[in-house]
Amino acid sequence: MNTSTEIDYSCEMDNTVTTTPETKGRERGLRRAARIMSWLLHPAIIPLLVFTVLFVFTYLRILPNAYKLIVLGIIACFTIVTPAIAIYVYRRLHKISITDISNLRHRRFIPFLMTAMCYFVCLQLMYKLMLPWYMTGVIVAALIIQIICMIANFWWKLSEHMAGMGAIIGGLVAFGTLFGYNPLMCLSFAILISGAMGSSRMILRFHSLGQVLASFVVGFVSTIFVLNPQYNSVLRFLLEAGL
Repeated sequence: MNTSTEIDYSCEMDNTVTTTPETKGRERGLRRAARIMSWLLHPAIIPLLVFTVLFVFTYLRILPNAYKLIVLGIIACFTIVTPAIAIYVYRRLHKISITDISNLRHRRFIPFLMTAMCYFVCLQLMYKLMLPWYMTGVIVAALIIQIICMIANFWWKLSEHMAGMGAIIGGLVAFGTLFGYNPLMCLSFAILISGAMGSSRMILRFHSLGQVLASFVVGFVSTIFVLNPQYNSVLRFLLEAGL
């Protein structure tokens, strides 16, 4: 007997919709597109993507290439490679699948915790490199989002994908204010992608509409709070204190 308290969205419409071969084919196509969208914009790659954009499209492009590669290597190592290896080892030891981690609340806590620990180590290394506060702020925001998702996991299932999209839009707003440029075009594109991502997560029945919207708000607010110079003085003090 399945004792999980999770809501099974996959069975929501089984007995209410009469399917035809054409409908099934269309649904398979939508689910395939939703999976591709989820893989292309996996939340693990967002910090690396943000730093790449900063190094290519802002004044930070004048930094030495070797320095930029070191920073990108650290980001890739502690936000993508190390968490992926840790989660893989966890899955192998407990003989569980990615689907189990996604669907079962008690299986998600340890991956959240391991990822948050990797982000914390990454943050400390970046501080040792004396990067500008708005760059370390990207990792601080990602760490805060991980912690919020980890805590919320005890009661609810937030979407890391949508929290990541909210973080991207929050980052565009914050960096637009910081660097004095108009991010309207980028914002418009990011909002369209966010809508597509939210639809993808619901099409795959990983999340409800409420979870998608709440996750977006968590990512957006966390990033605005961290990257806005008026609100991040406390966070910068903690970093400088080595906490």
